[in-house]
Amino acid sequence: MTNCYVIHESDNCICWIIDAGFEPQLMVDYIRDCRLQPEQIVLTHAHIDHIAGLHHLRTVWSEIPIVIHLAEIDFLTDPLLNLSVTLSSLVVAPEATRTLVGGQVIRLGQNEFQVRHTPGHSPGGISLVCVEKNVAFVGDALFSGSIGRTDFPTSDPGQLITSIREQLLGLSDQTRVLPGHGPPTTIGVERSINPFL
Repeated sequence: MTNCYVIHESDNCICWIIDAGFEPQLMVDYIRDCRLQPEQIVLTHAHIDHIAGLHHLRTVWSEIPIVIHLAEIDFLTDPLLNLSVTLSSLVVAPEATRTLVGGQVIRLGQNEFQVRHTPGHSPGGISLVCVEKNVAFVGDALFSGSIGRTDFPTSDPGQLITSIREQLLGLSDQTRVLPGHGPPTTIGVERSINPFL
């Protein structure tokens, strides 16, 4: 039940894949049906439910770059860190091609995405924010009426609240929040009613 995303401009065939869960073929079919060309896979973080489909995507597009925050570069190949050790089969994903840090700006066509470091759920959690389009892909930092889990070995509950307040709540009320699980929401709604904030 992980939300993974394919994003692209309406007049451009280049796309990004954001996260790669357990059923990546759904994204592969969409990309092929729309005749898109994937440019990279951007990971909001490297827990098992967001990286399990990386091997499959690499069998379809063998050269596609995998991009992740520097703090989680080791998570991809370490079942203890990516939490797959808790499942029946260990996941060792392909290594990252490039790393990101907070404050970077990456561009998809004409659209700029700010890389905002939002640790707490995991140490290298990021949110991708496009201010012009009022949209934020937040991984497992912020959910509709909730926040990401902080009971994992590399989680930090205080850090997550700080991340949300400093990196996300300053966005406009109209900013659409597209989380790693559950329905979309907006910053305005979460600022008003989220009990964790």
